[in-house]
Amino acid sequence: MRVGLLTEGGYPYATGEARVWCDRLVRGLDQHEFEVYALSRSARQASGGFMELPGAVRRVRTAPLWGDAAGTPRRGRESYGRRERRRFAECFGELAAAISAPGGPGSPVVPDAPASPDATAAPETGAEWAGGADGRQADRFASGLYGLADLAREHGGLPAALRSETAVRALERACHTPGALHGAHQARVADLLTLAGALERALRPLSLDWYGGGHGEGPGATAEPGLSGVDLCHAASAGPAALPGLLARRFFGTPLLVTEYGVRLREYYLASAARPAAPRSAAHSGPVRTLLASFQGRLAAEAYARAALVTPGNTHVRRWQERCGAAPERLRTVYPGMDASRFAEVGERGAGGAGRAGGLGGAGGTGAAADDGRTLVWLGRLEPARDVVALLHAFAQVRRALPRARLRLVETGRPAPAAADYPAHCRALAAHLFPDEAADAHTVGDNPVSFERLGGPELPSAAEAYAAAGVVVLSSVVEGFPVGLVEAMFCGRATVSTDVGAVCEVIGGTGLVVPPRNPRALGDACLALLGDPERRARLGAAARARALELFTAEQNVAAFRGIYLELMSHCPVRRDETDEDGEPVPFARPAEAHIPGRWAGRRGEAPATADHTPTWATAPPDPEPLGVGPRLPEEARP
Repeated sequence: MRVGLLTEGGYPYATGEARVWCDRLVRGLDQHEFEVYALSRSARQASGGFMELPGAVRRVRTAPLWGDAAGTPRRGRESYGRRERRRFAECFGELAAAISAPGGPGSPVVPDAPASPDATAAPETGAEWAGGADGRQADRFASGLYGLADLAREHGGLPAALRSETAVRALERACHTPGALHGAHQARVADLLTLAGALERALRPLSLDWYGGGHGEGPGATAEPGLSGVDLCHAASAGPAALPGLLARRFFGTPLLVTEYGVRLREYYLASAARPAAPRSAAHSGPVRTLLASFQGRLAAEAYARAALVTPGNTHVRRWQERCGAAPERLRTVYPGMDASRFAEVGERGAGGAGRAGGLGGAGGTGAAADDGRTLVWLGRLEPARDVVALLHAFAQVRRALPRARLRLVETGRPAPAAADYPAHCRALAAHLFPDEAADAHTVGDNPVSFERLGGPELPSAAEAYAAAGVVVLSSVVEGFPVGLVEAMFCGRATVSTDVGAVCEVIGGTGLVVPPRNPRALGDACLALLGDPERRARLGAAARARALELFTAEQNVAAFRGIYLELMSHCPVRRDETDEDGEPVPFARPAEAHIPGRWAGRRGEAPATADHTPTWATAPPDPEPLGVGPRLPEEARP
């Protein structure tokens, strides 16, 4: 099978999201051929180079979603005649009207949208978005989007047209239409120019030369098959990465699979809400943020509606996708796969470490995995979303009950520029709540809270950090899929977590869960586990068993192996084989041609060709005797 892997800001680049799971997928399904079509988000990412690519990746095509379109591979010319300009105005006007209309999945009236950066839960139902006025706006968005795609395919690229005066005037009319979004009414000329530039970058995949010339003629036709030659498009998000898949579905009937381990739309909401705190030169105005959020919502809803299957990474993501219009019958949860071997040694020793500790403050256990019964460990970035301030207040409660308790805060990376002051604030609070303590007048004081960085001499790996923990704590107020929590489960550690994101789904009863922003509940839960070593051992062993069952890379690859075959079973081969005269050759590519190996032909077993097509399927037919009709294969004769 030939798979087109569509990514945005990730694989195969050395930095970015979705790198790890895409790499594991390609390596785990190396019986298939992969063509990677990657969109980069910044010049820094593009200059960082690629990861080491396996042999299953046969081709890599890239394009930027940043800067101008001068260096972007495009189809055909961009100078339109009068008829093409009129057609562009109609299609772009439809798209602009749809994104300026209220009530869609990207509208600011959506609960937990950009107004609230602390949003973690999706609304309960999306039935009111499925039809009515918003259904009509969704149709207008699709009509405008695919109309622009057809225009680009037939007459050349769109970048110049999307930044033209025609596009700006269409946006102005849509924003000033009665009933448009409240933020859209406030858009000024400078806002419209900024919005036109942002939409040009987001819609850049419409103009790329990735689609091949398997069907039709014109500027979009190329010698390389591109996406016209793949059997399946697999998009790593429902954002701009899904656009090439939507076009391949429209042009060639290629099925589209969308996988999201974090909701791209939710991430856009949170990033948009944080932008007002950024420097004025880097922040978009309110109207621009409103309209871009609406565009992202409409695009996500279109990707969910057209995909043959959508695979969320957890139930939290699934609720967001359903709220944005994804049909429940086409949703299938596939948990992200993680490498459990890195934590195997600690997990095998640590599952029973609490039982050997001999109670609070005991010295039982051996090696790095020994549980001393008094150490709390937290891993992550020191950012406001992780709510380390609440954890410090909870630890003050723990210290009052257990004076020998310690808290180790392990930083795994630098915070975002908008939260650059947060680590200093946390250190100042720790120094205020826990002054340095000394055993006597002749020794140096020590603080029970330590700030450490992963990768240093004392903690070279995450496994070493978890090995030092009696209890692993997660105190976040915003969380998607808690990767750090799964790593602690692999290590057989008991956990205390806040009820955000997919935490409850991941824990599944193998740890304690408390409400977010509640230091007292967090402290009580930590005390309950620190005071009961046998309970810590039971929970740690159960957590490790659950993680090994649900969250390994092997289960992830096995799930996608079955999904690929299922989608192909519902979609016949679409590439037409022709002879030297261009006439179609029926049955030239049988179903077995997609399966590598040797297959029995009419006269015994024959090897497969380089593209895995059996030689008997491509060999010329034997000459027929005069006056005799087509001869049946031997196995089909009576």
